[in-house]
Amino acid sequence: MDKKTGFASAVIVAGGSGTRMGRPKQMLPLAGQPVLFRTVRAFLNTPEIAQVVVVTPLENQALLQKEFKNLVYALPGETRLASVINGVAKTDASLPVVAVHDGARPLVKPGFISRCVREAQEYGAAVLAVPVKDTVKECKDGVVTRTLERNILWAAQTPQCYRRSLLVQALEKYGALKDATDESQLVEKLGVQVRVVPSDYENNKITTPEDLIFAEALMQENVYYRTGFGFDLHRMEPGIKMFMGGVEIPHTKGFVGHSDGDLVLHAVCDAILGALCEGEIGILFPPTDPTIKGICSVDIARKVLEIVRRRQAQIVHIDATIITQEPKIKPHYQTVRQSLARIFDMDVKDVSFKSKSHEHVGEIGQGLAAMCQAVATLKIKE
Repeated sequence: MDKKTGFASAVIVAGGSGTRMGRPKQMLPLAGQPVLFRTVRAFLNTPEIAQVVVVTPLENQALLQKEFKNLVYALPGETRLASVINGVAKTDASLPVVAVHDGARPLVKPGFISRCVREAQEYGAAVLAVPVKDTVKECKDGVVTRTLERNILWAAQTPQCYRRSLLVQALEKYGALKDATDESQLVEKLGVQVRVVPSDYENNKITTPEDLIFAEALMQENVYYRTGFGFDLHRMEPGIKMFMGGVEIPHTKGFVGHSDGDLVLHAVCDAILGALCEGEIGILFPPTDPTIKGICSVDIARKVLEIVRRRQAQIVHIDATIITQEPKIKPHYQTVRQSLARIFDMDVKDVSFKSKSHEHVGEIGQGLAAMCQAVATLKIKE
């Protein structure tokens, strides 16, 4: 989030109990990540958004804090409108626009968010919406009383965006209304015209189990797969701790490097970056930089994982092979696999780790060096 370009706060409301889903819908997994994580990331990837306020229970806040930095939090109220009021109270008063969004709409596109925010900046209020596709009947006591004119009907979505001053005025004046289903109704009561910004039908709210299946299917349609290759080689010297895949391996020698020398993590990170066409770890962490001397390679991996998530990608498979004459690696296979799975937020069944000797040939065969080769396959959202 960059306050030099951003001029809006986002209030993401995620306080529902999920009675129709059997559990809170905002934390249900969607293509490997909680629904709410995907929602938050859409706003973090929108240049106009300078602040994100998440209205959610404490247990969800704890999970979000592990994943994201610099979010602001508010506790939910007894109603959705009360939750919005709590969230708006935490927004930065210097930011002139507020975007209110349902935490259970994870497929909103940053481009639509940008358009809605800019419309609100210019006209005062704007909402994302789509034309109604079905014929709508007005009914009473199970009987149709009239058929509504479909070509003038739109289904409102979120975000709903407002000049901050207008939203605060509407909430102060009409915030006690119990039958309001969105904030735009309150702003309309002020006599303000609310602009409609055409959206798409993917920005659906996850309310029922069928909605989750629909969202999962949409995400699967817009992905492609890439495989990257990584390689690393380090000298071995006595008196240095040996790190391999984020695990310390007992041995009299270790790997020499500008970092802690974890050549397995280095090769895997380069494979992941290769799949994303994002260069290699030497660009992110130059070996000429004295301030990162001795850096833990797990920190390097975390930075790479941030790039994976920013690109809306998912690591689906890792295969790493270390070539070394010593020590014997086979006893450590499972420990390293579990470590790699934990570091890259994967299931251990999707991580392969193995070793080969160098048959006493060359520097590796003499125990003076070791190398690692790795491939990583990623699922990338278009």
